[in-house]
Amino acid sequence: MYIFNTKIRVRYAETDQMKYVYYGNYAAYFEAARAEAFRDIGLSYKELEDMGLFMPVLSFEIKYFKPAFYDEVLTIKTFINELPKTRLKFDYETYNGKDEFLNVGSTVHAFVSAETMRPCAAPDWFVESVKTKFKI
Repeated sequence: MYIFNTKIRVRYAETDQMKYVYYGNYAAYFEAARAEAFRDIGLSYKELEDMGLFMPVLSFEIKYFKPAFYDEVLTIKTFINELPKTRLKFDYETYNGKDEFLNVGSTVHAFVSAETMRPCAAPDWFVESVKTKFKI
């Protein structure tokens, strides 16, 4: 299992009339957390694209338990529980500054060749980079 934490401060524009973080913003929060996890693994998503790989989202799921509010610092915990093959699943948990559990979500991504725009296997070097970060 791989775990990486990312901190995100809620901006005013990300809240709705009820003063809650608008539900759709969590997709962007998860994307930011995923990008930072990639850097922690050893490369940026841009570098992956420059190497000829895309990782489109196949699915996005989220379940909400408590709201987040303006100016709170959220911790997004990003998990990879399985080594990638042709797909890579990220799981997420969001906590506020009081360490209250706010939501849980996941995204599933396919590895796609930029040249053919067809699915492909995760490169061995990428799998090995993820594997070095796994904690058992």
